[in-house]
Amino acid sequence: MFFWLIAIALTLIVALAVLQPFWRSGAGLAEPAAAYDLRVYRDQLAEVDRDLKRGILDAADAERLRTEIGRKILDADRVLSRQLTTPRAVARHAAAPALILLALSVLAVGLYLRLGVPGLPDMGLSTRIAQSEASYASRPSQQEAEARLAEAADMPALTPPADPQFVDLIEKLRQAVAQRPDDPQGLALLARNEARLGNLAAARAAQQRLIEVLGPNASAADHAFLAGLMTEAAGGVITPETEAVIARALQADPRDPQALYMTGLLQIQNGRPDRAFPIWRDLLEASPPDTPWAVAIRGMIRDVAWLAGQPDYVPPTTEAPGPDSEQVQAASELSAEDRQQMIQGMVSQLEDRLSAEGGPAEDWARLITSLAVLGEQDRARAIHAEALTRFKDRPDDLAIIEAAGRQAGIAG
Repeated sequence: MFFWLIAIALTLIVALAVLQPFWRSGAGLAEPAAAYDLRVYRDQLAEVDRDLKRGILDAADAERLRTEIGRKILDADRVLSRQLTTPRAVARHAAAPALILLALSVLAVGLYLRLGVPGLPDMGLSTRIAQSEASYASRPSQQEAEARLAEAADMPALTPPADPQFVDLIEKLRQAVAQRPDDPQGLALLARNEARLGNLAAARAAQQRLIEVLGPNASAADHAFLAGLMTEAAGGVITPETEAVIARALQADPRDPQALYMTGLLQIQNGRPDRAFPIWRDLLEASPPDTPWAVAIRGMIRDVAWLAGQPDYVPPTTEAPGPDSEQVQAASELSAEDRQQMIQGMVSQLEDRLSAEGGPAEDWARLITSLAVLGEQDRARAIHAEALTRFKDRPDDLAIIEAAGRQAGIAG
């Protein structure tokens, strides 16, 4: 209710401000143009009399000017009379803006009632955070999520039919694993191939058994793969059980990319893009552009950044940051002078890209050291200072920049 009172009050204030000049004109409070002209002409007549007394004009010129000015006064007086005797036209002129504003207001309210949610209560930051925490706490368990997905079993399968020969090989692999249930290699092969066939329950069982067999030697990738299987089996929902598996993956390797991707996804699912954005931003900038998580993040990172209050964020370019093998081969066949020009061109392209689009700390470090090798110490110092400011809140990236500065000989 408070929102509507404020909205109505602001609308009335703006409408009054827009309509006031027209209402003043309709009420005769605004001076017509003809009245202003009359006042100017009368001042001109008085000026003619003063010039005549001072001897600047003779009697003949003064009379001629009085006649000309008198004619203009008569014309202005006739125009003023017409304006003052047609109040209805003025009223219609003043009413037109009011009708337009009224029509726009009705249209705006109608659109909001159709597309908006009038009954939605105010949602301050604390309320949104509380709702996010409630959503996080009320997530379904893994068993509940899988049961919900099973209710939609009539949906068409997304996995294409497998080659019969491949299915036969997998059946033999199942038999082999059944005979040797503690064989890590067989369990790993079975888990991934069952997943390829769409047998998520069998794939998850094999992966869980693999982790049990490996014990403390299970890698972060092993745990992250299990978390991915559980998420897919739950219809994309990261359940509390899956979150626990992700935590074990990050405990084994805090930089595991799949676990980090799923951590950001968990935050988004529970209405916290502000937490997801820094995780995904750092992961995207540190990952090759063709990795699965980088492709997935790139398709959503702009929307997540906007929701997180970072509308100006620009994802790193997908272009290769350095020369490929053909460029290296071409450079080796050039003269020393041409090779130097080619290197300078590549460095300039890298600098332009980082300046326009940003990029991971590794690219900034490469630019700093490259400029130092080219003997452009001042530019290297400037880029180094900018990178220190850019990555000041990210200790791992900051360490990379500082190391590049020491390598380039521009930092202690």
